[in-house]
Amino acid sequence: MRAVVFEQYGQPAEVREVPDPAPSRGGVVVRVEATGLCRSDWHGWMGHDPDIVLPHVPGHELAGVVEAVGAGVSRWRAGDRVTVPFVCACGSCAQCAAGQQQVCERQTQPGFTHWGSFAQYVALEHADVNLVAVPDELGYATAAGLGCRFATAFRAVVAQGRVAPGEWVAVHGCGGVGLSAVMIAAAAGARVVAVDTAPEALELARKFGAVHAVDAGSGSGSGSDTVQAVRELTGGGAHLSLDALGSPVTAAASVAGLRRRGRHVQVGLLPPAAGAAVLPMERVIGWELEILGSHGMAAHAYPPMLELVRSGALRPDLLVTAAIPLDAAPAALAAMGTAPGRGVTIVLPQESASI
Repeated sequence: MRAVVFEQYGQPAEVREVPDPAPSRGGVVVRVEATGLCRSDWHGWMGHDPDIVLPHVPGHELAGVVEAVGAGVSRWRAGDRVTVPFVCACGSCAQCAAGQQQVCERQTQPGFTHWGSFAQYVALEHADVNLVAVPDELGYATAAGLGCRFATAFRAVVAQGRVAPGEWVAVHGCGGVGLSAVMIAAAAGARVVAVDTAPEALELARKFGAVHAVDAGSGSGSGSDTVQAVRELTGGGAHLSLDALGSPVTAAASVAGLRRRGRHVQVGLLPPAAGAAVLPMERVIGWELEILGSHGMAAHAYPPMLELVRSGALRPDLLVTAAIPLDAAPAALAAMGTAPGRGVTIVLPQESASI
């Protein structure tokens, strides 16, 4: 098969021929019809993930067709249309038994713990626990974004953030996760303030339901101007705020922009080189703020989200702003360090593929 491979961190990847994968007893091989280009892939390419062993094939947001099935798989057959959370759970640890597969103690992650979906085929473990059926009316490009960015944003806003109609929600960073969060919060009846440094990202945020847009690049760069703007626009601070980018500045600004008893959800990964986020813990105590993390979403939790997509209440298809062939993926991956992109870019590994 053809796949994107890198042999050194931060050095150019290339498309080359590599051996086809084979399914484990409890796993499957999926023919990848579409896979998202995510900032987490860039973090892996830069060497920020200790699970990666070189040489490596990145990619973790995918949708496709089951090609081969292990002997121990009971729920899936060749030809099934599927997607998968980026956290593939073991199904048997204490967290999995509690229904919290997104923090599985023995999780695997395509594109991190093993070769991923920037390829024509990908092997996935524990298929009966992790695969999600893709409805016939849902295109592969749309379904690919559900496995990481959209599902991550859905759980961050709805389950962890506990969004409620009429609340003010601030979203810091309007890439794929952030725009997904804007759309989901607006659909839930919240009033959204979108924060980013790029005018085109803020324009998309308005399109997807944000009532206010804050240009974080127009101030001092310290985050103080952003905090003041969010607090003024929301009449005292957001009820719920998300750092969807992942930086010390955006994390601190997200917390500082909350009102009393507000909730901060950290979604974006902070690269080690950026240093630790310094949060105003005295305010966390005095105002009884909540600091929460959000790490994907378990496969069993997909049905409510898929029903909202099916009904048209959520439109993740509108988040797809570009589709590129596999040969263009190495350059697009490298570019994410300086230009993270607006919306979702989808890679189409099959040479005859189309959205």
